[in-house]
Amino acid sequence: MRKQRSILVTGGAGYIGSHVVLQLVEAGERVVVLDNLSTGFAEAVVDAELVVGDVGDSALVQRLLHQHDCDTVMHFAARTIVPESVADPLRYYGNNTCATRNLLQACAQADVRQIVFSSTAAVYGNPSEGRAREDTPPAPINPYGRSKLMSEWMLRDFAAAGGPRYVALRYFNVAGCDPQGRIGQSTREATLLVKVACETALGKRPHLSIFGTDYATPDGTGVRDYIHVSDLARAHLDALTYLRDGGESTTLNCGYGHGYSVREVLDAVGRAHGKPVPCMECARRPGDPPTLVAEAQRIRHLLDWQPQYDDLDFIARTSLEWERRLDGLGAIRPWPMQEQEDLPGTPPPPRPAYAHGAALR
Repeated sequence: MRKQRSILVTGGAGYIGSHVVLQLVEAGERVVVLDNLSTGFAEAVVDAELVVGDVGDSALVQRLLHQHDCDTVMHFAARTIVPESVADPLRYYGNNTCATRNLLQACAQADVRQIVFSSTAAVYGNPSEGRAREDTPPAPINPYGRSKLMSEWMLRDFAAAGGPRYVALRYFNVAGCDPQGRIGQSTREATLLVKVACETALGKRPHLSIFGTDYATPDGTGVRDYIHVSDLARAHLDALTYLRDGGESTTLNCGYGHGYSVREVLDAVGRAHGKPVPCMECARRPGDPPTLVAEAQRIRHLLDWQPQYDDLDFIARTSLEWERRLDGLGAIRPWPMQEQEDLPGTPPPPRPAYAHGAALR
């Protein structure tokens, strides 16, 4: 029998990638992680080799693919903050689109057979009905969404020209942490609502800002589809099984198919914490749709994906527990190190929580 081949996971030290790596290792897969640690953490890579470097470095990627005998790539490495993409679009097209092109070039020169790609519901923009199907015409409204859509196009064209088959997974709002508390979301200056709410509940931010309280939703705040990160990670393993079994290239939504409002999320974190999350109501932000929920029947049918953690209170409780642990995890820190002019040992000043209707990732 031929020996088991390896999987290259780009961005595997980040929030979502590290949860996928954890499940891959538990499933007995051989995994190598490539991450530049600009937003990820070495401590989040559990029982897998970590190589520090850039996914856009084609020579490095090609060497890793050959050295580790990889036939699969799971590609997470990307910048993901929507407002940042608007302020610095070329950084996003460089880090997301151009780097993906370089990665695919390296895959073309190696025996890579399948790719699982981390995409986003941001490719849909503002669908008129508040729900998005895989065949909903993409209409991204920011450089982040456009950079991801262009990467999807490259994957499609590469596969059509004889390249690896792929599954592109369009994430809705990711939340939660490993149910056993081994890893979680440690992102500095996070923008995802559940993470921000937990930081605010624990006093790491002075308050959380709700952008828009007059939407045509049950409580006036934006409604989003929140998916637990472990269920999302499981979808990647199911996508890998699908491709190994000969499945055709496809694009799939990753969500539960129902939504929660910003206030419902804050209430869940408040219940877990035992007191309300401090918040401040603000005007709407341009471009935020009132509702964005996944039509997600296709992933359940095609991949036999069976989510286990569709419970907002469970997501809130475990996220809060992880947030409490962060200060005791050494190099994993919720905020960047102080600027040089700060006194040694002085904690960074509190920062407002920029919650949304909410960020897509």
